Amino acid sequence: MSTSAKTTDRPPTEHACAIHRSLDLLGEKWSLLIIRDAFRGTTRFSGFRDSLGVPSDILTARLATLVGAGVLERRAYREPGARERSSYHLTARGLALKTVLVALQEWGDEFVPNPGGPVTLVRRAGTHEHVALVFVDDAGTPVPPAAPA
Repeated sequence: MSTSAKTTDRPPTEHACAIHRSLDLLGEKWSLLIIRDAFRGTTRFSGFRDSLGVPSDILTARLATLVGAGVLERRAYREPGARERSSYHLTARGLALKTVLVALQEWGDEFVPNPGGPVTLVRRAGTHEHVALVFVDDAGTPVPPAAPA
């Protein structure tokens, strides 16, 4: 007798839980790494492929998903003597994912640390002071993240 997990055929947008809906779109490893690289300035297919070491067919599928979801936008470009190609740029929806990436980075630096220390620190433009994500109340007072009640 074999058992299998029950699956649902509901579209991702029909899940009540926002985390579930978000993971349906972004929860695959390569998707978040593509977005990370886009924040670092990568825009071309070859740049993503070379940086990530991702197979071309998977990269093509992930880029199409992120474009379809409005996280990236495709822009045509043509190098002299070459065919037209696409570059990929963060949209407003993609830029809004910066807090998600920084939260994952901070969590990883604390709980799965690199022996050599953090690779990237988020700093304030102009002053270069280290910044961190925090919860704040309506008055802007920091609130420690609390365990669920």
